Amino acid sequence: MKKTALVLLFLSQILTYAQTQKAISRDWASFSQTLDIQTATKKKFKVIASVKVETDEPSAWAGVWARTDTKNEEDGFFDNMRDRPVKDKEWKSYTVEGTIDSNTKSLSFGGLCLYNGKFYFDKFELFLENEKGVLEPVKLLNSSFETVIKNDEIPKWNSGIRKGEVIKVKEYKITSTKESTDGNYGVLLEGSGIKPRLEAKIGNVEGASPQIGAMISMLEDLKRRVENTVKNMSQYEIDYLHDAEANRIGSLIMHLAAAEAYYQVFTFENRGFNEEEKKKWNAALNLDQGGRDEFKGHEVQYYLDIYNEVRAKTIAELKKRDDTWFAEVQKEYDWTNQYCWFHVMEHQSSHLGQILFLKKRIPPQKQLNLEQKIKN
Repeated sequence: MKKTALVLLFLSQILTYAQTQKAISRDWASFSQTLDIQTATKKKFKVIASVKVETDEPSAWAGVWARTDTKNEEDGFFDNMRDRPVKDKEWKSYTVEGTIDSNTKSLSFGGLCLYNGKFYFDKFELFLENEKGVLEPVKLLNSSFETVIKNDEIPKWNSGIRKGEVIKVKEYKITSTKESTDGNYGVLLEGSGIKPRLEAKIGNVEGASPQIGAMISMLEDLKRRVENTVKNMSQYEIDYLHDAEANRIGSLIMHLAAAEAYYQVFTFENRGFNEEEKKKWNAALNLDQGGRDEFKGHEVQYYLDIYNEVRAKTIAELKKRDDTWFAEVQKEYDWTNQYCWFHVMEHQSSHLGQILFLKKRIPPQKQLNLEQKIKN
């Protein structure tokens, strides 16, 4: 074969099962294989797999997916069949086709599923274009899942979307199944206990007037973004302090709850915090040294439970009011009630950006411990 021929390096298919499995919570699951690739010219590839779905949930679906990662970290090819989701109860073959080129670093592919139901996969095939322009089959490891699954890990496949990932999604159970199209076994991903995302629409909230319904839907959308950003973070990550003037992520969640609690009494009761409420919320509201000292040592769910409790009250109280109340002016600041709750909404957005900034700058805990030992 010529030097310019496609070179496939199957290094990523050799998985190290001794890695610690990370347990997370989310509404989708995936598995994959990754090939490191070098090619001097543009070439086609094709991924084919058999899939079927058993679910009573209209929003649930499965798909075959493929992604190329580039040498300069730019976006490459990606297709997860979102525009043609698999929902059929009978086995069918599905195809994803794309291209690789001289800037391609790796090709990843696999199966994914969303929400509750039973999602079956079998007989993965990969074809790559050779020097003559012919699509040739590439040998895959455990392509038809004949090696029995143990501990939710599919042998020779990554339990995520990248090589080396060892992820356990709490909402999904992964097992071998005798329902197959090739050989004795297929793979079954079974999702349960998942609350599907609300449709990406503003308003139309049951029990709420039009303008208030629109505000509730926007408040809830941003709250879900905050929750999805932090829900799988460890206590170490929630407590991490970037520098002496920064805030811990746990304290920022408390700050969001405190600010919302303040606007509850301000708009619903036309007053500020009383002494008892100041004692409860001021450290979180002010985010000064007292907040940095107080909000640590808890798991993330501790903060989310408080946030959820405050939000439940907000929604219940807003639904008691109508659009006429929303237009009323709070004379102390010359703000309408609607503007007050708009401020709560954009306040969430502002601090979500801060949380995302801090999250990306948290060093691995082992690295931090090593640095501390060196300093000492």
